[in-house]
Amino acid sequence: MSFLGNLLWFIFCGLLLALLWGIVGLIWCCTVVGIPVGVQCFKLAGLCLAPFGKQIVFGGGAGSALLNILWLVFGGIELAISCAAIGLALCLTIIGIPFGKQCFKLAQLALMPFGAKVV
Repeated sequence: MSFLGNLLWFIFCGLLLALLWGIVGLIWCCTVVGIPVGVQCFKLAGLCLAPFGKQIVFGGGAGSALLNILWLVFGGIELAISCAAIGLALCLTIIGIPFGKQCFKLAQLALMPFGAKVV
C-alpha cells in the first residue's frame, strides 16, 4: 500500500516539494558554513519523494536547537508555509486527506529539521 501511496505522492506533489527543498539546499551550499545545512536539505528532499511508511522522531541537543533557530530565519518558515498550503489544498477532498497529512508531517519537519530522525 505504501508503494501506491508513494507513487501517487510523487506524481501530485512530491516532486514539487523535493525541488523546493533542493533549491533551498543549493542556496545554503553557496557558502562553506552552510554546506552541512544544504546536505540536510538534500536528505530531506529525498524524504519528500517517498514519505509514506516513514515516521519522524524529533530529538537533539543544544547544537540542533541552535541550527534550528538559524534554519527558521533563513529558509525554514517558507518551506513550512509551502508544505502547509499544499497540505490544506490536498485536504479539500476526501481522497487527498492522507496526502495532506504527509504534507503536514513535512511542514513540521521544515520547522525543526535538525535533531530529527527518519524511522
